[in-house]
Amino acid sequence: MNVLVVPEDFPNDRHILKPLFSRLFAEIGKPHAKVRICQDPRLRGVNEALKCERIARIVSQYGGMTHIFILCVDRDGKEGRRQQLDRLESKFGAKRAFFAENAWEEIETWALAGLDLPGKWRWREVRAEIHVKERYFDELARLRGLIGEPGGGRVELGEEAARRIDAIRRKCPEDFDKLAQRVEAAAEQA
Repeated sequence: MNVLVVPEDFPNDRHILKPLFSRLFAEIGKPHAKVRICQDPRLRGVNEALKCERIARIVSQYGGMTHIFILCVDRDGKEGRRQQLDRLESKFGAKRAFFAENAWEEIETWALAGLDLPGKWRWREVRAEIHVKERYFDELARLRGLIGEPGGGRVELGEEAARRIDAIRRKCPEDFDKLAQRVEAAAEQA
């Protein structure tokens, strides 16, 4: 089974998304799924990721060799973001497994959900923060001495978080777990 994950921010999000989805597929009984991160084209932000023509190019380019497409974007406090993703799903998901999800509020939130956080941090506050990357993720990377590492600590923290995929699903029910359930159903059919 071939899976293509399309991040809105290739340089940073790939370090979190690759280990998370690799672990998710292992957990749902598909340990040999080949999870790849879309590198061509490399999307640069949510505006590019929401353009039908950009997604059409990706689906056309990889369609013959991909069983499941997963587009991941940040919600960024935009209440209408889910409706935009629903439109993309309706356009590209009719003939293939194409899923689009917005992390609440940023992809880094999913990683934080799988990590041990400093004792003074409350998950409810982390989850509610629109700028979770700057306020919490970068701060945790700094506290752990990883801010200067590749991806600003995302490589190590993404791998660590993926080991606790169950915690991510439990703490992020309206985005990550919802997506995981849909992906699992599609993987059973593939």
